[in-house]
Amino acid sequence: MTGHSEKVCGVGLIETRLHTFAEDKPMRLGNGEVLGPITLAYETHGELNEKRDNAILLFHALSGSHHVAGFTESVPGAGERWTSECQVGWWDDFVGPDKAIDTRRFYVICANYLGGCYGSTGPSSLDPATGKPYGSSFPHVSVADVVDSQMQLLDHLKIEKLHAVIGASLGGMMCLSLATRYPQRVDVVVPIAASIEVKPLQRIHNFEQICAIEHDPHFCGGDYYEGPSPDRGLALARMISHKTYVSLYTMQDRARQEVLPTEDKFSWYPLANPLESYMLYQGHKFIERFDANSFLRIVDFWQRFDLVAESGAESMDELFARCREQNYLIFSIDSDVCFYPEWQEEMASVLKQVGVRNMRITVHSEKGHDSFLLEPELFTPHLAYILGR
Repeated sequence: MTGHSEKVCGVGLIETRLHTFAEDKPMRLGNGEVLGPITLAYETHGELNEKRDNAILLFHALSGSHHVAGFTESVPGAGERWTSECQVGWWDDFVGPDKAIDTRRFYVICANYLGGCYGSTGPSSLDPATGKPYGSSFPHVSVADVVDSQMQLLDHLKIEKLHAVIGASLGGMMCLSLATRYPQRVDVVVPIAASIEVKPLQRIHNFEQICAIEHDPHFCGGDYYEGPSPDRGLALARMISHKTYVSLYTMQDRARQEVLPTEDKFSWYPLANPLESYMLYQGHKFIERFDANSFLRIVDFWQRFDLVAESGAESMDELFARCREQNYLIFSIDSDVCFYPEWQEEMASVLKQVGVRNMRITVHSEKGHDSFLLEPELFTPHLAYILGR
């Protein structure tokens, strides 16, 4: 690393650091391409102890960021995408003094993904070779590449072994990649509402979102930064995904009992139901805070997620046999239609078969997949237990 810049944002223990990897050692991706220098934006809470063995790495979900707790008014590199919706950390109810992940005891790290749009190097970042945004030239990255970049961050912080790695949704798949590819570097593994492979229904939903963006006439193959953004495509992609994150009951409760005016012009179909207004609102809100290219890159590495292939193993059994010294806490959400509960049951079965300690907890919630963001009281006792409160 040639440089390391820091900026303290917000209040309390929040700090966001930009970390720059050395130009003479660019990152080699799993597909053989080279990317660099790269920047990872990350946030820390708490203090690293003398033994450097109290660190917990958190992985965020698809459209999340490294801002996990507290209030942060702005983040370097995010620009206008850092809207009011981003300013309070996405796990603020879970991370902090005396919370589920107690920052009086643990040193918490969360980094924005490589390919993201909140300060880490991604398609909207300037390519040092051209001085313009990478756009379409930004390479395909994989889950393994994202994990590898964060392991280099841990090396920089001189953290040899994590006390725990925790992630929900796509972040849970990141947990599994780290745990199986670096089994000696973590003790406790907590995948929340995740799976060991990409399921057919997920592939279909993800592909629909890819098509929505690719078919927007303003997408221009990914080189749209000097002109109109593919807002309609990104908004439609968000609507496609949103229905899997929130239960139908919650969605209906959130929708106002009226059809609201909208800027969207429909040539023939008149909006007829409050749910339609609600979904349009979710799409419009999302385009204010996210980049279409970053969305595509992250959905792409979700689509290509392959634990066995990325680890060089021959089978799931061989892969998880490496993890016999680890301890797993697996969360299911009974109303989840993004990562169905039976998929976590499958994960637990594989772990049990090869002798890896694991406990699976089913959270009973009406809020669907997003329960892991909204209901700390359902997760906190189990997280505190596994972390050794």
